[in-house]
Amino acid sequence: MPRSPFAFVLALLIGFASPIAAQSAATGNQITILYDAFSDKPGLTLDWGYAVLVEFEGKRILFDTGNDAAMFETNIKRLRVDLSKIDLVVLSHRHGDHTSGLRYVLSVNPNVPVYVPNDETFMQSTPAGFFAPPAENTSLPTKMRYFRGTVPMPSPAHGTAWPSARFHAVTKLTDITPHIHLISTLSETPGFRDMPEVSLILDTPQGPIVIVGCSHPGIENILANVATQTHTDSIFELVGGLHLVVSTPSQIDHSVSALLDTYHVQRAALGHCTGEKTFAILQKRLGENYRYAGVGEVLGL
Repeated sequence: MPRSPFAFVLALLIGFASPIAAQSAATGNQITILYDAFSDKPGLTLDWGYAVLVEFEGKRILFDTGNDAAMFETNIKRLRVDLSKIDLVVLSHRHGDHTSGLRYVLSVNPNVPVYVPNDETFMQSTPAGFFAPPAENTSLPTKMRYFRGTVPMPSPAHGTAWPSARFHAVTKLTDITPHIHLISTLSETPGFRDMPEVSLILDTPQGPIVIVGCSHPGIENILANVATQTHTDSIFELVGGLHLVVSTPSQIDHSVSALLDTYHVQRAALGHCTGEKTFAILQKRLGENYRYAGVGEVLGL
């Protein structure tokens, strides 16, 4: 049967595409931006928060879930994303602008595994040592003792907004598949000290793609952790929020220099808390390797 003109033109376009673009078209590896505060596509809800769908080597991963469950649901339906078919959810950190849509996710896919930081917000029990009977307080009346002085003392679990979720704490480099990994970095940044944050790493022939939520530990510290754990100091692409939105020009310059000169980031698709100043600087520095990542964009990997 003769090939249609449309099929012929499509074949030519794929044939002349870049090797990376052609590989993406062949494999179906891509990232869809589901939630953020900017877009050039009509009909999508914009809000402060972040969520992306990562499709890589046959796995469908929801990374973060946005700030508002109803708004998240609206974008999911308008973008025709089937959450019942995702393989896992990753919540980068505990803040509501990354976790609020989980309630909607679980209504659609109640048994999906959810990977989270080792943070009591999600799953830690109250430390048992809090309830060890201190010798100096043995004279307290029962009514003033925790759990009436019961021995052995219980270690009650913290309450959670998602009691039915199948949470898995990420405490070390965690392999989802041989080419998909999760890593946790503990923040030492003032205001976010001791808050762990999980990042997603995809191994590609061009190098690792690192997907971050808010980079509260500092993007330099996250990439240093990635480099140590994966034995590479060259990052192919960086996706997500860098939390430079309120940083000074000198702080932004320092971070941009680390990304490009220390970790050799070749490509970027940034959003959320990165900040408009940083968008502009990295767009200028990376040129065509800076990829627009507004809500509704589908980025080939």
